[in-house]
Amino acid sequence: MPIALTCFQGRAGDHNDLAIPGARSIASHLAHKLDLEAVVIGTPEPAMNVDWSLELDAAMPALRLMRDRLDAVYAGGSVSLAATSRCAVSLATLPAVARYHRQAVVVWFDSHGDLNTPEASSTGYLGGLALSGPCGLWQSGLGDGLSIENVILVGQRDLDPFEADLIAAKRIPHIRAGADLALQLAEAVAGRPVYIHLDCDVLNPGIVPTDYRHDDGLTLDDLRAACEVLAKGEVVGLEIAEFQNAWSEGGEPVTPEPLIGALEPLLQKLRR
Repeated sequence: MPIALTCFQGRAGDHNDLAIPGARSIASHLAHKLDLEAVVIGTPEPAMNVDWSLELDAAMPALRLMRDRLDAVYAGGSVSLAATSRCAVSLATLPAVARYHRQAVVVWFDSHGDLNTPEASSTGYLGGLALSGPCGLWQSGLGDGLSIENVILVGQRDLDPFEADLIAAKRIPHIRAGADLALQLAEAVAGRPVYIHLDCDVLNPGIVPTDYRHDDGLTLDDLRAACEVLAKGEVVGLEIAEFQNAWSEGGEPVTPEPLIGALEPLLQKLRR
């Protein structure tokens, strides 16, 4: 199937202004590597860093465009490849995945669960609601339809009590960093089609710039091994979130090439 490359450039609950240019850098490198042209969704605006409801209202126009873009990609029979800046963009992408690929599992690489509801959230951060909305745990206005039984968590190590209880109650596969990560991932996927969400903070701090930094994450070798497992089956999409283009505001740009190199097994799969 053809690949449709998308670069999200609108607001999405940003704490700072580093992920929008980060997404642009990711998309540029992917476009060059895969000989694609990226469709740009949204216009860069300064981060507000306010409560989730205000952030969602401000982001909604661009998120609706992103939802429509994913609908068009899948209706046209393409595979989606996206640089999505912040995890909150998944409020728009995952309902489209669920509509067109109901049997697909969402493999959620992240140091967080992003399974809080507005009522359960202790921070009011929109990104912390990014997976729970598509699963129908609250109504974002962008749709849902993703079965929580089709979620696989990878690399989480900063879970709130509500999320930990939900994971236990719903028996959501939760695969932690370790030598058997790839094997556990293969068992959890069980041959089903996959859609991959990669929040770069799933990696150990210091590998790429991210908003959050939590120890005991994945290495690039771990990520590549996981991608090799996922590439053995059907891949319906990949979104890359939370890559910041510098270590600090005003800092020198950081290349995403090592990160993209770790994704090579998936990219080769998509090119076939």
